[in-house]
Amino acid sequence: MKAVRIHQYGSIDNAALEEIPAPKLGLDEVLVQVEAASINPLDTKLISGDMKDYFPLTMPYTVGTDLSGTVVEAGLLAARWKQGDRVIARLEPGSSLNKHRGGAFAEFVVVPAQLLTTAPTKLDLATSAGLPTAAGTAWQALFETAHLKPGQTVLVHAGAGGVGSFAVQLAKYIGAHVISTASAANADLVHSLGADQVIDYRTEDFSVALRDVDVVLDTVGGETLSKSYQVLKPGGFLISIVMPPDQEQAEAHDITATFFGHRSHAARLDLISGLCDAGKLRVIVDRTFHLSDMQDGLAHSASRRARGKILLRPAV
Repeated sequence: MKAVRIHQYGSIDNAALEEIPAPKLGLDEVLVQVEAASINPLDTKLISGDMKDYFPLTMPYTVGTDLSGTVVEAGLLAARWKQGDRVIARLEPGSSLNKHRGGAFAEFVVVPAQLLTTAPTKLDLATSAGLPTAAGTAWQALFETAHLKPGQTVLVHAGAGGVGSFAVQLAKYIGAHVISTASAANADLVHSLGADQVIDYRTEDFSVALRDVDVVLDTVGGETLSKSYQVLKPGGFLISIVMPPDQEQAEAHDITATFFGHRSHAARLDLISGLCDAGKLRVIVDRTFHLSDMQDGLAHSASRRARGKILLRPAV
């Protein structure tokens, strides 16, 4: 089968499409034919080695964490899954669950059964690959970390991005007042996702315009994170998925500030899939690349200009 692998840390040019043996199936694992994989910022960080202290990779390593596809075969202890089942999953990079199997940028992948979830029936299967990390991160940040409640005000930075686009929708769905930063070109999209107010970060300083926000979700870092402390009310919650917040700043503003990385959870992903089937959650797809063009897809992701998700497909 074909798979995108790296043999050492470095630039995205190190990633190459190779012919490798098909993976062998374990007792509690499922062989999936990949319909599509989703590119995440984590992928370029793994390739570069920036995350090796957190996710040490066994080389050669097959890149990619998010996938949608069809079950080909299930191990004896994974009898829930049948041939032809439509599934989505997020693999844990560099973990003991998937250390030797690699990732999703491949024609086939073996997935631990505990990481699989039924794909939404109301979404195109390829589009469903955009859900696992981005929607899961937004859910974990808003509901499991900040405990966002109906009626509260949340500021989502980069509401047109992968995580941001889901965060806007999820926050609006539970009844929060949603403010988002975005470029003027993306304002209509972010409004359509549910934002009550969109601030053009290129022409307006959100830290001057806003006060008394309950929750801020930072997906940008740098100056954006630094300015976010002052818009929160005392007792508010700042979450960054990019870099650790300054705890002295947090204490000075009487807020809670935390940094976290998404962890896979099949039950959470199942709830997200259900929201898609209920018509409450959309996946915004920016571009779709063939697996052979994965370097172009990785470069587009690294540019941070994508609206929503970038997909890779073994066959188009």
